[in-house]
Amino acid sequence: MLAEIAAQLTSHREVISRIEGELTPLIAETVTLLVDTFAHGGKLLVMGNGGSAADAQHFVAEIVGRFKMERRALPAVALSTDTSILTAIGNDYGFEAVFSRQVEALALPGDLVVGISTSGNSPNVLKALELARTAGCRTVGLLGRDGGCIKNVCDVALVVPTNDTPRVQEGHITIIHILCDLMEKSMFSQQ
Repeated sequence: MLAEIAAQLTSHREVISRIEGELTPLIAETVTLLVDTFAHGGKLLVMGNGGSAADAQHFVAEIVGRFKMERRALPAVALSTDTSILTAIGNDYGFEAVFSRQVEALALPGDLVVGISTSGNSPNVLKALELARTAGCRTVGLLGRDGGCIKNVCDVALVVPTNDTPRVQEGHITIIHILCDLMEKSMFSQQ
């Protein structure tokens, strides 16, 4: 068992090292998108399925509440949290529309829409990001594997370079924490 624990921790470190080597410029670009969105009165919309839904909620909680700094609340919505909306849309339009209907209702030009998908191929996330682009929003994907079809509809595709879903999820939460930290520092350190 100890060897397996060590192997999993080694795997985690290897993925984080690859994120550092391959995604650092894209993470910086995403921080700029976040700052620009909030500075110009836009909001953040975040979505994902399953564990990625939990990550979407976590991301939004750090934005609306705070990450590390005492600061004003910023506008962000996790599209995976309202069970009445999810079940009504799922029942009336199908599961593929659970996020796109919310994007249609909430997204305005200048907003930032983030889709989280460990496979990069979640049909409901893809459909919502496509709609977000046509609505004048900027789009970011927190993806895994090879980025799947979603990477092609993102202004920035942050593809965690592994096929191991737990490592993808760990990479996503690390990236989310970096985004929140650098966004706060950029927007609020000078106040």
